[in-house]
Amino acid sequence: MLGDDAELTAAVLAAQDGNETAFRTVYRAVHPRLLGYVRTLVGDPDAEDVASEAWLQIARDLERFEGDADRFRGWAARIARNRALDHIRMRGRRPAIGGDETELTGRPAESDTAGEAMESLSTDHTLSLIARLPQDQAEAVVLRVVVGLDAKTAAETLGKRPGAVRTAAHRGLKRLAELLGSDPESTGGLDGLPPQREPRDAAVTSASVTHLRARTQKDM
Repeated sequence: MLGDDAELTAAVLAAQDGNETAFRTVYRAVHPRLLGYVRTLVGDPDAEDVASEAWLQIARDLERFEGDADRFRGWAARIARNRALDHIRMRGRRPAIGGDETELTGRPAESDTAGEAMESLSTDHTLSLIARLPQDQAEAVVLRVVVGLDAKTAAETLGKRPGAVRTAAHRGLKRLAELLGSDPESTGGLDGLPPQREPRDAAVTSASVTHLRARTQKDM
């Protein structure tokens, strides 16, 4: 198990025993990426409220959770998705997401913690572009690349087959590369995106934008 995953797993277990400091550790590790996911679903104005509702449910149901860091991220994403979809049903449609046009710059550090990854992603602008994708592609890209789920866990979150999620992520990343390439505000392209998370029994390697664009659908 990767170091950051081991720490998150330990923090989840401690939080289940009522350790408030551990719960804050879990929140800090997971919330930035989870909020990015919610933003692709409900838009900027409501994302914080929906994410807060999700965390209330996470805190309430935490003692019933079983699993490691990977499973926790997937479980939290499912809760956030359900809260977001409830919000969308009440409002009536998925919104377009605005942004402050901040540039996408830099690369994630090798350790790729949640904080470092979100710092390397200028999320306001990047997530506004992701939100322009069809919803299935937007969700697949954010769950795999931003939240950090492997294809199996992302598929469980979305209620789809892993192959369908890989296909949607492949198409979404291809379209995102086109959007970034045609956008004068973006100077880093997909270089700022952390690599997609692979299953734990597979080798995990960093991928540059050139490599991401060149990968085949089968590789995804």
